[in-house]
Amino acid sequence: MAARNPMPGSSPFMHGYQIPGRYMQGHQGIMPQLMHASRHGMSMSSSHGHGMRSVQHGRVSDLTKKRLADAKAKAVQQQKLKMRRRVGDKVLSQRIRDLVPESQAYMDLLAFERKLDSTIMRKRLEIQEVIRRPMKQKRKLRVFISHQFSTMEPEDAESSGMPQWELKIEGRLLDDTGTKIDTKTKLKFSWFFKNAVVELDKEAYGPDNHLSEWHREASSEECDGFTVTRAGEETVKCTILLSLNHQPVQYKLTSKLARLLGIHTATRPDIINAVWQYIKSNRLQDPQEREYINNDKYFQQIFEVPRMKFTEIPRRLQALLVPPDPLVVHHLINADAPEGKRTACYDIDVEVEDPLKAPMHSFLKSVTNQQDITALDSKIHETVEQVNAIKLQREFYLGFAENPQKFINDWLASQSRDLKVMKDKMGNPEAERHASFYDQPWCDEAVPRYFYAKVNQRRTELEQALGIRHP
Repeated sequence: MAARNPMPGSSPFMHGYQIPGRYMQGHQGIMPQLMHASRHGMSMSSSHGHGMRSVQHGRVSDLTKKRLADAKAKAVQQQKLKMRRRVGDKVLSQRIRDLVPESQAYMDLLAFERKLDSTIMRKRLEIQEVIRRPMKQKRKLRVFISHQFSTMEPEDAESSGMPQWELKIEGRLLDDTGTKIDTKTKLKFSWFFKNAVVELDKEAYGPDNHLSEWHREASSEECDGFTVTRAGEETVKCTILLSLNHQPVQYKLTSKLARLLGIHTATRPDIINAVWQYIKSNRLQDPQEREYINNDKYFQQIFEVPRMKFTEIPRRLQALLVPPDPLVVHHLINADAPEGKRTACYDIDVEVEDPLKAPMHSFLKSVTNQQDITALDSKIHETVEQVNAIKLQREFYLGFAENPQKFINDWLASQSRDLKVMKDKMGNPEAERHASFYDQPWCDEAVPRYFYAKVNQRRTELEQALGIRHP
């Protein structure tokens, strides 16, 4: 816009036209409110004299409170945005990249960082999904069953000791190759078993002394083996029953259900999944009532009903699942056997936790480098903010150097718009200065609306003062 000569005593950065105070009061008082009332149908709170001052002071107070609340909310929002910085805040604008060609190397590193972050996040999700499922590894447990004969120490010096024998059940976990003892795994022998029973000859030791039992309890401490000691020096036959400690718990299926599903021992979720696969493959689900299953002849023989609900399957399976059979070992405690022949060795297939599970857990919970990464990210964000601020300063001074007059005019217009927003003023003051602005059709409607609103406001004040209440 063209430059104007400022009035005497005014700042060169103010508008060129000096408006008398009386016209300014009328300009900013009644007519803008008439226009506002015409547009929005709202009652205005302006009048002449002292009444106008009191109403305006109340309105200013409300506006001040509103502005303070808005400023506080905006500050809180800015703080949250500052705390939750995104990857996009690290990106340099195209203008900066054009000015500094070397910044392309930084953009390449940023792209590589995004790929690395996405890869790590995908791997973390995959690990979390894997950890939710049981991670088991099949290994060999080598069990050693040995016995030896000795003489019991006498109670006094005059009596002689009684002969006795001792049976030991021990074991070691083999490595992945199944040939060497695994010394890294710290699982004790009793951890692999739920129950251990040694049954001796009932006729030789009587009904009360022929059984030796160990059962796992919540307070049980793990041990490296079991030992049974009895008096005697004769050859004894014994039966050893070992029940494996399956984690999660496994069950044995009845013969009919095992032949139908093709599994002998499995966990409850695996058994239910096998039942569901059989239902899908044989199309036993009712097409009309999807929650029902129409049993075929095999299911009718097993479950003894022609039709059942899906929700009934776990309850009906309960009667068809029994604990797995224990491992049975027949051992002969032979008094005539030489020392090298008194130990028997057996290999048992067991399941242990996958050794990768512990590193996976530690990887998910690791926060070792998180603080360093956060600190470096903060430095990058601050550096990019400084670069953007310097770019704005450069554009500011460059625009002023190229065309000072246009730059000052544009800057004044921008400041004027900001000032109107800050003061919450309506309309366009520059256009409202001219008389032609009020020679428009909306004035015919605005004036009655304004006076009608003032009359209603005055009536309300009088009714409140006189204590008149309308039903």
